[in-house]
Amino acid sequence: MPSEVSQRVGVFDRFAGWSSLIASRAYFFAFCVLLIVLWVPSYVFISNVDTWQLIINTATTIITFLMVALLQNSQTRSDQAVQHKLNALADGLADLMEYVVDGNGGKDLRRDRDELRQAVGLETHESTTKNESEGQGTDLRSAS
Repeated sequence: MPSEVSQRVGVFDRFAGWSSLIASRAYFFAFCVLLIVLWVPSYVFISNVDTWQLIINTATTIITFLMVALLQNSQTRSDQAVQHKLNALADGLADLMEYVVDGNGGKDLRRDRDELRQAVGLETHESTTKNESEGQGTDLRSAS
């Protein structure tokens, strides 16, 4: 794992990732269409157009509100994972340039190589709440 990333992914982060997978499938879209198909004939039982519209408006507003929060969490984790990968690449390149210029630093290169390999698939391990570097700027080691 890149050094700035916590290996612990919280319950909400896992739930948001799972929800993101479900919401992006055709089954979820089919569920939404089914909801509308079942709602339309319910007018016969309700007989009041205001109540009938209130039911669908309330249901869709609640679903939309919750989905926005869950999908934003997934997007934030993905963005953070990409940033950590870019940081690991930049750090590795800086060490490589230092190694080429000075002719030493093999230990740093091996560590950076391992960190870059661990960064593959980082978005599945990224947490929005437990990163050590949260709130800090880019943490790249200087080449001097």
